This record gives sequence, C-alpha cells and structure tokens, in this order.
Amino acid sequence: MIDLYTFKTPNGRKISIALEELGIPYKTHVVDISKGDQFKPEFLAINPNNKIPAIVDHAAPGGTPLSLFESGAILLYLAEKTGTLMPTDPRGKAEVTQWLMFQMGGVGPMLGQLNHFEVYAPTKVPYAIDRFRAESKRILGVLDKHLGSRDYLAAHYSIADIATYPWLKAVHGNPKFAEFFQDTPNILQWLHRVGSRPAVQRGMQIP
Repeated sequence: MIDLYTFKTPNGRKISIALEELGIPYKTHVVDISKGDQFKPEFLAINPNNKIPAIVDHAAPGGTPLSLFESGAILLYLAEKTGTLMPTDPRGKAEVTQWLMFQMGGVGPMLGQLNHFEVYAPTKVPYAIDRFRAESKRILGVLDKHLGSRDYLAAHYSIADIATYPWLKAVHGNPKFAEFFQDTPNILQWLHRVGSRPAVQRGMQIP
C-alpha cells in the first residue's frame, strides 16, 4: 500500500514506527544518505527537497498515488487517514499538534545541530557547540517537567510521542550527551514506556 523511502536516522524512524503502530502494509526503500542516494533523480521525483523520509501512498484518497515528504506532514497524514494516534476533538487535536510542532521546530533541529557541531563538524566552533548544548538542555528540561504529570506528551500516546522518541533515544544512547539525562527522571521513564511498545521496537529497526 505504501512505499517508504527512509534511512537509519531519527526522522526516518518516525515513519516506520507510525506505520508499524498503524498496521499499514509498506515496502521499505533504503535511501543511503551517506552515499548521496537522496540526490538521485528517481528520489528527487518523489521529494524535491532531497531529504528522507518520504512516502508514496498507492491507496490515497482520490484514487491516484500520493507522494509526500516532511516527517511531520507524513505523520499528520497517516493519523488523519486512519483516525488513529490523533484525537478528533479540536482540543485534543491541538494538544497533539503543538507537541508535534515542538519536536519539528525544537527537539529535532536543536539536537541535530548539537550533534553536527560537536560530533561531525571538521572544525570545532565553541560558540555553536555552547549555544546548541544550552538550548538542547533547556528543551529537555521543558519535556521533563511536562512529563512529570503525565505518561505521554498529550493526553494519550500519539504521533507527538512517535516524532519525539527516536530523537531522544539517539541522544540518550550517545555517551557524549550522558550528562543531559542526569536530572531528567521523567524523560527516562517515558523513554522506557514508549520504547517498550512492540511496534516502536520494530520501527526502530527499519531499515
């Protein structure tokens, strides 16, 4: 039903987790961004922004295949198409959407930039490292405080949790950032809670 174009990154694994949770049949196509596969014409025809993930839904409304890129947009589409992982009432939908946007605009970009400048950048830029470390710690503080009064980011498990989990899991697994989680007991409990779900475990192994 769905072709998934992805790689082993937090953004890619958001979609494989969602597809596993929803039980939608899909075929995985590995786009090896370490080899420049994202710039190949056949992938650019699906995603002109040359980023993973992307999907092609062959059973989209309207009867013709739908190509879709941007992980947040894909999560919203899948949730709305299936009526799952997203409340239908305006208040509940707004709550999930705000935490999804928090991941898209904050968690992912800040942790991603920190990882780039501290781990991969050929030239170390202290200002950039200090800036993104401080902002990443602030964001984790926001999440930990919020999770102190609930099990999930919204009232129930949702696409907001799916979007956020691969990013926090990746950072938590990196010894360079171990100190970030010394005072975040609620995040650690949430990581265990979400990570214990069989669909999450399967999705994290794709590709």
